[in-house]
Amino acid sequence: MNNSIYPCLWFDNQASEAATFYCSIFENSSITANNPMVTKFELEGKAIMALNGGPMYKISPAISLFVFCHSIDEIERIYKILMQDGSAMMPLDTYPWSAKYGWVIDKYGMTWQLMLGENQEEGSKIIPSLLFVNDRCGKAEQAIHYYMSIFPHSEIQNCGKYNDGEALPKVCIKFCRYALNNQQFAAMDGPGKHNFGFNEGVSFVVECETQSEINHYWNNLSEEGAEAQCGWLKDKFGVSWQIVPSVLSTLMSDPGKADKVVAAFMKMKKFDIEQLMAAAN
Repeated sequence: MNNSIYPCLWFDNQASEAATFYCSIFENSSITANNPMVTKFELEGKAIMALNGGPMYKISPAISLFVFCHSIDEIERIYKILMQDGSAMMPLDTYPWSAKYGWVIDKYGMTWQLMLGENQEEGSKIIPSLLFVNDRCGKAEQAIHYYMSIFPHSEIQNCGKYNDGEALPKVCIKFCRYALNNQQFAAMDGPGKHNFGFNEGVSFVVECETQSEINHYWNNLSEEGAEAQCGWLKDKFGVSWQIVPSVLSTLMSDPGKADKVVAAFMKMKKFDIEQLMAAAN
């Protein structure tokens, strides 16, 4: 299996606008696909999808994008732009873990963690970060190993836990960088009470070449979770996933087939490639 995994950000008719804004901030960034429903783009090599899903869900700080910055000038520039009509969860400042760090909610509701001083040769510049809070606090390590058991080419790259006398027990994770199918992620346990958690506002798309791959990810990730329509599911930790066939974007880009394909998959929970292809022909 060589499946692409990337975050999907839920917007209320602002997908294209938000994607254009994000691409203006980061070098080596571009819009890669655009239609009325979704805008796909890349930031520093990281694929992301913006979805015009309507007002049903709002982006939650439980999943943010972590950005590793090279210099003071870079982190201050990015922070300043993201703060335009946004707000700070943690203002840009010096913290025990970094000479410069800030956590921002931008004007579209997406959250970003900016940190100075990471060796860029060690990994990606922008990675999704999962924050386990409230009743899921303390489950980050369990979730990491669970995901690693499902995705190939997975490993823990570095992991730090809380020490005696700190905010959480020693079994809890301060920060862990790990890879799923050679794509980097981060996870943390968060102390305190919070008015947010995982939801559909940020999900992860897994593109699959074959029906057997769809079956594998669907069956494993939905175990003890919940199935939903159109390839969506929630895993047992509450994280949302979209398990989709890679051919779907091609079918949706064909004006003569798109409506028939949509009508077919609206009746599905788990995607069925054979039925989609039949509907398109």
